[in-house]
Amino acid sequence: MVQKNKLAKKPKVVAVSGGFDPIHVGHIRLFKEAKKLGDKLIVILNNDNWFSIKGRTLFMPGVERKEIIEALKPVDRVILSHHKPSKKVFDRNTREYSVCRELEKLKPDIFANGGDRFKDDVPEVETCKKIGCKIVFGIGNGGKVQSSSWLLAKYIDKINNKKIKKVGKNKK
Repeated sequence: MVQKNKLAKKPKVVAVSGGFDPIHVGHIRLFKEAKKLGDKLIVILNNDNWFSIKGRTLFMPGVERKEIIEALKPVDRVILSHHKPSKKVFDRNTREYSVCRELEKLKPDIFANGGDRFKDDVPEVETCKKIGCKIVFGIGNGGKVQSSSWLLAKYIDKINNKKIKKVGKNKK
């Protein structure tokens, strides 16, 4: 029996990261495609501080985003990032605003990136080399198919247009 345990294959762990606020079809495709690369999918979820640093207003708090993502079939585990509050200007190419610390702790076999990330703008490339983690790009049916920012902007435009139409009707 001991020999069977030694022969048991270690599960291949795939990690992805992002804010996922709000979650959309592009994220779902990312999770599905990333899961196909291995046995376990871990989502590193950027915490609320990351959004503040980035200068974005949260649509949904991290604990709610985490609960939703944990309920998705391809996802095996979700961890919140450990970004600390900062007054510095956001620069996505720096380690400080990356998930390098989380990758160093998890040591996944693969770090999968969606269609809007490229080798030259991902600070995690060096970390992945250091920990022996393969990094892949263009996961989730290629290209950026949707954006949380686009969705929110479209929604705000619709609300504003309805308000403008109501105001216009009231003036008559």
